[in-house]
Amino acid sequence: MHTRAFPRLSFGAQTLALAAALVSAVALPQLFHFIGAASGLGTSVGAAFLPMHLPIIIAGFVAGPYAGLVSGALAPVLSFALSGMPAASMLPLMIGEISAYGLFAGLLRNTKMPAFAKLLSVQLLGRLVRAAVTVFVVLFVSGTPVTLSGIYSSVLTGLPGILLQWATLPLLLFFVQNKFGKSGE
Repeated sequence: MHTRAFPRLSFGAQTLALAAALVSAVALPQLFHFIGAASGLGTSVGAAFLPMHLPIIIAGFVAGPYAGLVSGALAPVLSFALSGMPAASMLPLMIGEISAYGLFAGLLRNTKMPAFAKLLSVQLLGRLVRAAVTVFVVLFVSGTPVTLSGIYSSVLTGLPGILLQWATLPLLLFFVQNKFGKSGE
């Protein structure tokens, strides 16, 4: 008997997963920004813990590459429209990076790899897309040179969020696989 690594969802379930990812990807950052404002740390809490990434990566792993890509592209836009966050200057970077997380998670969801290896791959590919978008925006839009230290700095800033993803996402994916994945096709 063949079991799927992650559940294959119907269109209705994919739509529900997309909606849940969007709501979570907009609400979680607001919670982190509120905590940052209340603690006097400002928006640095959101930049450190990467709360928008979690629901989008989950959406990709659970609902597939299209839902991951769409939710990843829409989440920063909706968040910006509702709250002004992320800043307009960060919006292209966030759209590129987060939609890449959702897309790559969806593409890797049924591969025969441990969940942690899938997550590392998604994180690496997403950060590479962010670096490429950063280079494009900085070179071709602003005309200033790109420094490797600037790209490296964004990874260091988000290190707590990366560690949070390492601690939570494999467990969440294990739960989803065991709850829904055993049913086969």
